[in-house]
Amino acid sequence: MKRIILTLLAITTISFSGFSQEAGDEDQGKSNIQTYTPSKLLKKGQWDIKFFNSLYTQTEQTDAGSKSQKIARQNFFTNTTEIYTGVSDNARINIGLVFQVRSNTYGGQGAFSVFDFDNNKTDSRSGFTTIAPSIRVQPFANVPNFSFTSSVYFAIFGDEPNAAYLDKKSTFWETKFFFDKTFGGGDWQIFTEADFGFNFGEKSSEADAATENVSERFANNSLFLPLSAFLSYFPSDKSTLFINAQQAFLIDLGNDFSQRYTQLGFGGKYQLTRSLNLEASFGKIVTGNNFQGLGQTFSLGVRALF
Repeated sequence: MKRIILTLLAITTISFSGFSQEAGDEDQGKSNIQTYTPSKLLKKGQWDIKFFNSLYTQTEQTDAGSKSQKIARQNFFTNTTEIYTGVSDNARINIGLVFQVRSNTYGGQGAFSVFDFDNNKTDSRSGFTTIAPSIRVQPFANVPNFSFTSSVYFAIFGDEPNAAYLDKKSTFWETKFFFDKTFGGGDWQIFTEADFGFNFGEKSSEADAATENVSERFANNSLFLPLSAFLSYFPSDKSTLFINAQQAFLIDLGNDFSQRYTQLGFGGKYQLTRSLNLEASFGKIVTGNNFQGLGQTFSLGVRALF
């Protein structure tokens, strides 16, 4: 598994570099960091590939309320690859595919232990976890900076009873609404996002512990509702710095479990070529409720537009 995943990462990165160089030779337009925000859709025939990696690590979580308590370090690595293309002449419909690879370690292991991609099931799990067909739509022609993305994630990993947690064993239907507004002579931008994610599946209390992983069904029959805002500053047309805040709720719709958390963060983006962007960010969960982790997320992304 480790060799397969590392090979995939290398091939994807090399492919991005090749695509971006070709696009850079042909496209002499404006910086895509400013033009292609999450609210902006692709023209027909354009492609957008994003390779996003995040490492979340925690040594604290809340108790059943909001009081913090120490725990042995836990680490969660997620690679999300998104591939979209424009299919409409008016640049108002995009279709795509999203898939994820995860690696988790437990029991006080170091944060970088996730990159071993071990899978001993006791204190480490890794593998391909989800795949999702996706569609992006700009519903109003006169509001080009408003759009939504709707995706259905299917869990493709096998059940491992009594094993460490890998991912949610859910069918997850998520719709994200995006809106951005540029101001200050083009130097500033506010971006907002509202997500509605429904987790469908068997209740954890009804799972068969002999054949199913009960812990991976904790979110089934719930609504995940994160609300996010980003304030960006553009020092140049090839770079941006941003701060962000997110308030998220896991709302019980029948599984007798709910959570909430508040996260703050900052980051930046830089355009390496006409088509290739890099993004780095840091996030910290500052408050939570009901066994919510209070950790940090370190993220690095590569995006190719051509």
